[in-house]
This record gives sequence, structure tokens and C-alpha cells, in this order.
Amino acid sequence: MTETITVRGFIGNDIRHITTDKGLPISTFRLASTPRRYDRERGEWVDGETNWYTVTSFRALAQNVHSTLAKGDPVLVTGRLKVRQWSNDTGQRGTSVEIDADGVGHDLTFGTSSFTRLGGQQADSSAGWGAASGPTSPADPEQDLRALSAAAEEAEEAEGSPSAWDGHDSEEEPVAAPF
Repeated sequence: MTETITVRGFIGNDIRHITTDKGLPISTFRLASTPRRYDRERGEWVDGETNWYTVTSFRALAQNVHSTLAKGDPVLVTGRLKVRQWSNDTGQRGTSVEIDADGVGHDLTFGTSSFTRLGGQQADSSAGWGAASGPTSPADPEQDLRALSAAAEEAEEAEGSPSAWDGHDSEEEPVAAPF
């Protein structure tokens, strides 16, 4: 069963973008989502625990994410949730929480945005809504872009979309809102 979720948060790093040897564009970023609640006893807003997600996009969405968004931007992300356990050769173990994005956009609660429709082939995503998710590669925080590119090509050959970029759940501090 595929879990589709929508998460609101801030982009926590510079967007990483590659194009595989077969021409598949892939963009990824870390999303920090911190719930807030009003504490009536203290009379103030209180932050909860920050959840970190690795968001990966493909094809036209990847190109648009790369050219439009930046570190610190407030965004809404909708996509397929993947939670996986990983380990590497040095014995490190962890949990990877990833979203294969179907849609990404600015959160207009915090500001305004301007939309530019793209014509032609770039606007035509072969993934489409509800496209099946493809095979996954091992989640290893040490994985470099060449290994990701090779995994993406293998997944593309299997007629699916590759999943995680690097699967690394860091303890990075949340990016402060730009206001």
C-alpha cells in the first residue's frame, strides 16, 4: 500500500540537482517540518519536535523545483511516503523518511509567489499523477551522486521511478523562517 501525504515545512539545504546519463532530471532537498501549538498556560506558541524528510522529485517537477525553490523557502510537498531502515559498511544504522514528490509549491501563508506556465515538452511529465513508484536503491548516507545516477538509470530501465536520494536523516537545525 502506498501512503500519500502532504507536509508543510521549510527547505533545510541547497537543492541538489543532477541529470542522469539517460537524461532523467532528479532534484532533492531536506524538508524540516516543526508543528506549533498554543500553550494556554504560558500564553505563547511552542514548537514541537522537528521532523526531517528527504524529498525527491523527477522529470519536469525536478527541473522546476531546482529552478524555483531555495534553502529556507516555506513549501508544501505532497507525495508517496517511504520509511526504511538502513545500514552501511561502517556499521551505522538509521531510519530514512522520504517523500517521492508528486507536487511541490510555495506555502502562500508566508508570502506571495508568481506562477509561470511552461509550454512544450518540459511541462509534459511522463510520470503523471498516480504514476507507479519504481524500485528503490539502498539508503546509505554516504552514497555519492555517481552511485545515485547509476541507481536512477537502473530504475529507469526497469520502467519505474527511483526512490531515495541518500536516505540520510540528519540532526540539522531547522531553517528559520525568512520573516
